Amino acid sequence: MSRYYIPFSQVKNQKTIVVDSLHPRSFVLAHWRGAPTPPEVRGDTSADIVFNALHQNLPELAYQAVSANHFDVDGFVGVWALLNPELALSHENMLREMARIGDFRELNLSKPNADLALKLVCWINAQEKAMFYPPFGTEEMEENEVLASVPKFEYFLREFEQVLQHPEAEKEIWESEYNQVQQDYAILHSAATNVITYPEIGLIMLDTPEPTHYYALFSLTMGYDMVLMRYAGHRYELEYKYTTWIDLDSRPTLPRLPLKPLKDLLNKLELSDYTWTAESVTDTGPILRLSAGKLSRTQRYANPTERPIYESSIAAEVLEGIVVRYFREAYRGIIPKKYWTWEEIKSYGKPTPKQHPE
Repeated sequence: MSRYYIPFSQVKNQKTIVVDSLHPRSFVLAHWRGAPTPPEVRGDTSADIVFNALHQNLPELAYQAVSANHFDVDGFVGVWALLNPELALSHENMLREMARIGDFRELNLSKPNADLALKLVCWINAQEKAMFYPPFGTEEMEENEVLASVPKFEYFLREFEQVLQHPEAEKEIWESEYNQVQQDYAILHSAATNVITYPEIGLIMLDTPEPTHYYALFSLTMGYDMVLMRYAGHRYELEYKYTTWIDLDSRPTLPRLPLKPLKDLLNKLELSDYTWTAESVTDTGPILRLSAGKLSRTQRYANPTERPIYESSIAAEVLEGIVVRYFREAYRGIIPKKYWTWEEIKSYGKPTPKQHPE
């Protein structure tokens, strides 16, 4: 039985396996929060879920059409694996690693499959930008992601097998980003970087000289969901990882909390010409940072090396104390768990009703 890819706009017309996306009339294999993914095949990435489903040979895998509503590494790996199950299963661990690097940016070069996975992810990244548009680039296009992602899928579904089998033949394409990640990874895992953890609030703080590639930066953050980056010259960013946007299966997490109260507090202390800003809890990766103007999602998704990070008037130890105190107080009484609903998460951002006097 052979499966085939269809554009997401055609999903309503036939029985379809939908990967890393939601559709009410399809069989969903996605790690999105609240997705109706069968409990027995849950996983951290959508690609994990696809492989778990392949191993269990779920009856819905008899559907021949496969689709996704956007293009990214995790979704692509899941779609490609469904279309090429035998070859995918023979490279399963490496493909799972690709999805984790692409979605969570958590690179672990000590894993035997990580080096090849990194090369293939960098190849996809380079070709995606050179031939199409960067992630979230449809914000600046008239065409939406559902439609604009179709040529990406068609190209990468056609070309990926050859690159998988002969990655060194494509070295000229992937090596630039690959080399940057390797260099930054060495810095992050050296004495140049200081790591402080606050596991009770899911926070890891990294002191490192300069901004680095995400795959290197987040290589130190596995098991944590918030990252406070402190660079030389009083430059800071605090980011909620994507691990708290999806239904993470491997461990319980704390819910995202609004960054607005923390942002407001920092703005009262900030003496520079810049303003602290932050996105809402429903953003894929909210970042608390000093801004001179609004960044697009494309800029925020790009590596920290690709956006301006401004000097703050707030001392590093003062910032650390403020951030840690805020989350310790805000998380007091909240127990980590799996599968938070958006309703539960949003409820923590609502003001507590005032008690009426007796």
